[in-house]
Amino acid sequence: MHEDNELIAQIRQGNTAAFELLYNRYKGPVYRTALAITKNPQIAEEILQDCFLRVYRYIDRVNGDYPLSPWLHRITVNLCYNRLERKRHFAVPLEDVVSFLRLDAQQSPESRLESKERRELVREHIAKLSPKYRAVLVLYYLQGFSQKEVADILDCPVGTVKSRLHYACRKLRDSLEQDVRLGEPAARGEVAYELA
Repeated sequence: MHEDNELIAQIRQGNTAAFELLYNRYKGPVYRTALAITKNPQIAEEILQDCFLRVYRYIDRVNGDYPLSPWLHRITVNLCYNRLERKRHFAVPLEDVVSFLRLDAQQSPESRLESKERRELVREHIAKLSPKYRAVLVLYYLQGFSQKEVADILDCPVGTVKSRLHYACRKLRDSLEQDVRLGEPAARGEVAYELA
């Protein structure tokens, strides 16, 4: 983004207001990614701060020829992985899985309640996936990065991203199909199909 290049140049000259603008531009997506992977708001907040501390510390290494967002998400994912290696227990579910359910905004109140319950169940099942599978789901489906960008962020081949996405969706679909709380088998299959 051209505006990012201008901000980066100003930050390199010591302009703290430019750094604040950059932080405000990317804090939401970075925080949501950290929260979705760690499932802990406090840890996600710490990762957000650590990420931008690294940006400030290494601003001279930022290459303005490339988009900043994938680099920020790569830092975020690495910080999440490091944190998850140290702590293995997290209790807060993923912040947002609405894109998986593709819900209609014009639903009746009864349908909205049912959809909310379904979202909670999907969050519960996503939380059971390992961090590397949650990461690809979050980056691809929730943050909207391309498979190539996800591969760059995670520092792995595009084929690995495709494989992880396929495996994560399959595991999630299989898990949902087995959950009796979603109703009849046909309904469970319908929700699972929406995730494919």
